[in-house]
Amino acid sequence: MAISFPLDFPTATGIQEIEWIPENSVATTESAWSRKIKVYDNGGKRWRANITLPAMTVANARIWRAWFLSLNGMEGTFWLSPTLDKTARGIATGTPLVNGGSQTGQSLITDGWTTSQTGILKAGDWFQLGNYLYQVLQDANSDGSGNATFDIWPNLRSSPSDNATITVSNPKGLFRLVELPPVNMTVNHIVEGLRFQAVEAI
Repeated sequence: MAISFPLDFPTATGIQEIEWIPENSVATTESAWSRKIKVYDNGGKRWRANITLPAMTVANARIWRAWFLSLNGMEGTFWLSPTLDKTARGIATGTPLVNGGSQTGQSLITDGWTTSQTGILKAGDWFQLGNYLYQVLQDANSDGSGNATFDIWPNLRSSPSDNATITVSNPKGLFRLVELPPVNMTVNHIVEGLRFQAVEAI
């Protein structure tokens, strides 16, 4: 059977720790005379994740090793969820959709939420749009028609279509391995300290 991407995460173990690193392409120059700093935002933004797995048996380590090899380094893609941080702090109820096509930038206009809710999503909440993960930057409310506008990170990857689905329950995004990680076996047949890095597939 041919391997088909994106892959789902193995269910052999959970995740012990996940570190989310927001990367951007902001550069600065500083004047040698005035010491004023000029900032250049070149627009590039992406998520990087450092993932640590719990101690596991050799049998489970073999499942993970086969999964890593199936990805063949950066060739394959896989779904990654915030996992330990995926539950919204906000109310997050309704059937949220994109409200209007041709949107760009760092805000998203939406509808379909439960009406007139304070904190429908809150700062730090995750959601999925298409293949990508976004995080809300400020608390937002829904109005009497179920509309809400969010400031988000990163910027929209592309203009979503009107009525595109927004996922707040178990959101996930498309990622790649940075490199194939080593899998070290110990004499007591327990594998510890298995770590790997992933970056958004954009």
